[in-house]
Amino acid sequence: MSGQSQRLTVVPTVTMLGIMKARLVGATRGHALLKKKSDALTVQFRQILKNIVTTKESMGDVMKTSSFALTEAKYVAGENIKHIVLENVQTASLKVRSRQENIAGVKLPKFEYFTEGDTKNALTGLARGGQQVQLCRAAYIKAIELLVELASLQTSFLTLDEAIKTTNRRVNALENVVKPRLENTITYIKGELDELEREDFFRLKKIQGYKKREMERQLASAKQFAEEQVAEKISLQKGISISSAHTLLSAEGGKDEDIIF
Repeated sequence: MSGQSQRLTVVPTVTMLGIMKARLVGATRGHALLKKKSDALTVQFRQILKNIVTTKESMGDVMKTSSFALTEAKYVAGENIKHIVLENVQTASLKVRSRQENIAGVKLPKFEYFTEGDTKNALTGLARGGQQVQLCRAAYIKAIELLVELASLQTSFLTLDEAIKTTNRRVNALENVVKPRLENTITYIKGELDELEREDFFRLKKIQGYKKREMERQLASAKQFAEEQVAEKISLQKGISISSAHTLLSAEGGKDEDIIF
C-alpha cells in the first residue's frame, strides 16, 4: 500500500512513459528555478535584516537627539510653542508615498517621504527660541526619514519571510513528493513494459517452437508418405513380375505332344 501511494495510478504504456518523463523534466526544471528563487530571496532577506538592525540602532540615537531638541525648544520658546506650530500648519509638508519593487518575482512595498510645497513656519519662534525650533524641526525630519525607511524595511522583511516560506514549501514538495512519485511511476512503467516484452518474447519463442515442430512433423509425414509410395511402387513391380512368371510356368506346364513324359 505504501509503494502504491508513492507512485501515480497510470496505465503502463509507452505513451504514458513519455508523458511521465516530460512531467519529470518539468518538475526538475521547476525545482531548480524555485531553488534559485529561494536563494535569491534569502540573500535579500538577510540584507534587509542587516539594514533593519542598523536602522534601529540609528533610530535610537536620532530619537534621543529629537527628544532633547524638543525639550530645548520648549525650554527656550516656552510650553506654548507646540500650539503655535500647530496653528501655523494647515497641510502637512512631509508626505509618504509607496511603490513596489520586484525581486525574484516577489513584489516588495517600498515607502519614501517627500516634501510638498513650501514650509510656512519659517517665522515660528521669531520672538524667542527660533533657532531651537528649527533645530527641533530638522531633528524630527531626520527621525521621520528613518521611521519611513524602517517601516519599508520591516514590511519588506515580513513579505519576504512569507514568500521564502511559500517557496521553500514548494521546493520541498517537489523534492520530496512530486519528483520521487514521478520517478517511481517511471520505474513502474518501465518494469511493466519490460515484463510485457519478456512475455511477448516468450510467446514468440513458443510459437516459433510450435511452428518448427509442426514443420518437422509435416516433413516427416511427407517423407514417410514418399517412402510408402516408393515401397508400394516397388511392391507393385514385384507383383507384376511374379504374376508373369506364374503365367509362363502355367503355359509351359501344359501337355506337349512332343514330350514323352
